[in-house]
Amino acid sequence: MSRKIVIIGAVALGPKVACRAYRADPTVQVTLIDQNRDISYGGCGIPFFVSGDISDIKALMSTSFHLVRDESFFKEAKGVLVHSQTRATAINRRDRKVRLQDLLTGREEDCPYDTLVLATGAVPVKPNIPGIALEGVTTLSNPAEAQLIKNALSQGQVTHCVIIGAGPIGLEMAQAVSELWGVETTLLEIQDQILPGILDPDLARMLSTELKRHEVNLLLEERAVRILGDDQGKVIKVITDQREIPADLVILAAGVRPNTSLAEEAGLTIGSTGAISVNEFLQTSDPDIYAGGDCIELPHLITRQPVWYPSGSLANRQGRVIGTNAAGGRETFPGVTGSFAVKLFDLSAGRSGLTQAAALQAGFDAQEALVIQADRAHFYPGQELIALKLVADRKTRRVLGLSGVAKNGDALLARLNAIAGALPYQPTIEDVANLEIPYSPPFSGAMDILNAVANTLKNTLEGKNRPLAVDQFRELFEGRKENEILFVDVRGPRNALPYVQRFSPDWINIPGETLTQGLGDLPKNKRLVLVCNSGVRSYEAQIVLDQEGITNTLNLAGGIAAVKWAGLNPLEEED
Repeated sequence: MSRKIVIIGAVALGPKVACRAYRADPTVQVTLIDQNRDISYGGCGIPFFVSGDISDIKALMSTSFHLVRDESFFKEAKGVLVHSQTRATAINRRDRKVRLQDLLTGREEDCPYDTLVLATGAVPVKPNIPGIALEGVTTLSNPAEAQLIKNALSQGQVTHCVIIGAGPIGLEMAQAVSELWGVETTLLEIQDQILPGILDPDLARMLSTELKRHEVNLLLEERAVRILGDDQGKVIKVITDQREIPADLVILAAGVRPNTSLAEEAGLTIGSTGAISVNEFLQTSDPDIYAGGDCIELPHLITRQPVWYPSGSLANRQGRVIGTNAAGGRETFPGVTGSFAVKLFDLSAGRSGLTQAAALQAGFDAQEALVIQADRAHFYPGQELIALKLVADRKTRRVLGLSGVAKNGDALLARLNAIAGALPYQPTIEDVANLEIPYSPPFSGAMDILNAVANTLKNTLEGKNRPLAVDQFRELFEGRKENEILFVDVRGPRNALPYVQRFSPDWINIPGETLTQGLGDLPKNKRLVLVCNSGVRSYEAQIVLDQEGITNTLNLAGGIAAVKWAGLNPLEEED
């Protein structure tokens, strides 16, 4: 008698488990259960359907050969039985049965299993705000919701949109709604930065500047307290703790949480993160029940602590492992390093591993370095700036993470991918400094920025480079007179002139190549902030001044390029 594999959830992990299990053992009987009509879709592509980058919602549910992954596709092409619009209401572990309810007819039945797989994913967080049930207030968790949003936009029903939450989905929707549809868009975030807990504050500031450049109204440290509707029950306004905002559409993008209700009711172990606990084989506390995707926690490969990290990529890779094991195999899934990427208008951002804040919280003695330089050979057409930040432990020199922002997203992703592949093997700063990067002017410089940021971090740990972080620049600049700060611009006179004209005598220009001749112009009683375009020439100036016994210097990390990207350019601020 063939073994029965029942899978609850048919979006990302579930279909991958089903297809892999059937390929590994064609004698198994595989059943997919999902409460929704649409199955096996690319959820991460939903914002790009709203934006118009993807014209047909069916593309998110189709194979590369344009076959729609519906019930008949899975039955005929994959040998998998699918019950959509069917809810799993309970798990009987003793008798190994799942109670199912047909959502169209209300009929209930028991579905026996030999192996059960929980692919229940995550559910949107809905803030406890009066008015979230109004028409025009929605999450963006499935294709049906995406279609409703796009219909409202395309029919001209929306002139003001408020997005609550500035995580990846909130950012992507801000672009989607404002860029294609010309809707006045407000992005509301309760924290003091976008992508809170995901991206470094200074890099997040660069993205915030990009939002404002594209006329998205970004409101940080502000909370929605009520949503108002008209007498027909349609949303008209969002009330925050600071103002009132008109709204025809409100998108709740305040994050997601693991969907563990079935697992909890069945008595399975829930981990410290609130997600289902699994072992290296992705088995739950019941060895006959596997779980994966957005409903489980996994060990972080750097901190070794359990983390919950929702990701479509992780779900697909875990699905293959579970499918293999459900069919009798013994594969393992070691854990995660935590990688993400997001595109926002003309910039892209991403991270692999830990930010400095996360590393410090995990107990590491973390130090970071920021470098901005061309992503390709500086002489090659099409090169753009890329900002990379590397984090390592001071004591062991172990690399803990890499973050970045770039105009060419493919260039950023290439560097993140290199580090993502290395992080599980505990690379050191020296490993990254000497990492072999394929060199060709259309793709990289002879000294790649990944090597350069590692060398900068080495210099910082050795005390040769004493950086001033970009997010500390504003405070130091504004307090320059009281705190006896002098900004020494080591660029050429043409680049430095606007700053010298505006801020002299607190900003002076001594080109790097004439620095030794200009030592007499440097006061002995002030702290010196060395400035160039990217931080390279100012670092060289710091070395020169150290040799002359002038050590009261800071090197502006990333230079004026970082200051401009972060929206902190004093020339613009004081206009």
